[in-house]
Amino acid sequence: MAKALGVGGFFFRAQNPAALAEWYQTHLGINPAPTDLDAPPWVTDGGVTVFSPFAADTDYFRPDKNFMINFRVDDMDGIIAQLTDAGIEIKNTQTMDGIGRFVHIEDPEGTPIELWQPA
Repeated sequence: MAKALGVGGFFFRAQNPAALAEWYQTHLGINPAPTDLDAPPWVTDGGVTVFSPFAADTDYFRPDKNFMINFRVDDMDGIIAQLTDAGIEIKNTQTMDGIGRFVHIEDPEGTPIELWQPA
């Protein structure tokens, strides 16, 4: 059977795409989509990607949003310090034995983001 090999991109609408792309680059180190052959794309490190539909009434993330983005991070304490210094609110800090550490933040347009440092 033919199958998907991984996520090749994540495309979504934004009120201010340029400003939002800059926010993701500044705070999470994610390069914006290349606009020419000289612009480097964001290349992820290999690892787990979870694809998980949630129940429509989940309270795990904002009820007015249809999705939450989860990013693996290499240094949870470091990224929490960076984000806090930038005035970004850290929410829902938790540790799950054998799985890792999690925190929730939102981008400037209110998109829920989960940061995960695997165990």
